[in-house]
Amino acid sequence: MPNMRSTLLLVVLVTSACNSGSVEQATDTMKATSGLHMDNYELQLFGADYAEAWCSQQPDRVASFFEPDGSLTVNKGELAVGTDAITQVAAGFMKTFPDLTLLMDSLVTGPDGPSFHWTLIGTNTGPNGTGNSVCFSGVEHWTMSGNGRVQVSDGSFDAAEYERQLAKGVDASE
Repeated sequence: MPNMRSTLLLVVLVTSACNSGSVEQATDTMKATSGLHMDNYELQLFGADYAEAWCSQQPDRVASFFEPDGSLTVNKGELAVGTDAITQVAAGFMKTFPDLTLLMDSLVTGPDGPSFHWTLIGTNTGPNGTGNSVCFSGVEHWTMSGNGRVQVSDGSFDAAEYERQLAKGVDASE
């Protein structure tokens, strides 16, 4: 079932096209908003919803933003392919940081596709946790599918800074 924002956007666009007197334009508008193409507004909403999914402590919600055969890699590590593997990656971060908050810093579309810039804030109180707080930023470079989901996500963050914060905390000086 479509969400209220996408339904409202579709109604506005189709009404506008229909009022112009062009059935073909109305049909094209419906195709363009059906997930086959995302404009910047829709992409921003997608990014905000994706960040919210990371904060949910429900790793399957994160995986739902990917195609069933989509992939996620973090810092050139092991490639997670498919819903189950992506769910496991998300679950790992959520277990490590039970209070995980992921903020969308920006979502920028470039010649190679969208880049989702984020900041993760959390406390390492999961299994074998240090109890230290972290706050680090990263980016995911996305290749989107024709269905409006992520096909490929190539993510990265400063691993050395992440490890330092896990060991000493975000506010600790070196």
